[in-house]
Amino acid sequence: MRTPLSVLLKDKGSITHSISPVATGYECTQKLNQSGVGALLVIENGKLIGIISERDLIRKVLGKSIDPNAVKVSELMTHNPTTVLPSTTVQEAMKLITEKRFRHLPVVENGVLLGVISIGDLTRWVMLQQEYEIAALTGYIHGNTR
Repeated sequence: MRTPLSVLLKDKGSITHSISPVATGYECTQKLNQSGVGALLVIENGKLIGIISERDLIRKVLGKSIDPNAVKVSELMTHNPTTVLPSTTVQEAMKLITEKRFRHLPVVENGVLLGVISIGDLTRWVMLQQEYEIAALTGYIHGNTR
């Protein structure tokens, strides 16, 4: 749990999916579906300016009966999203995501986007660490050495 997010990014890769703030809600939905992700980073002039998720689209478009072709991503996105450093630990990231109630956390260092960590990435990492620890303890109990 004290593992820095840089380790998770190295493991999962740093591919990010993004969209322009002038894209429509419909285009955003299409890109989310094509990418198979739950959120897109909103990038303008090479800089992270927001994040838009499936939840944003449901609440702000469907929930208000707005035509997805008539609304821009810039009107739907979360502006200036919370970001973390690659040195942030898994434990710190889990606490932040739980307290703030979001599912995606951009990792940025010196203004450079390094990747995105999702709650699924964090859960997977914790699960793998627990499996490793259980296997090590089981081996210790049975006298197996590694």
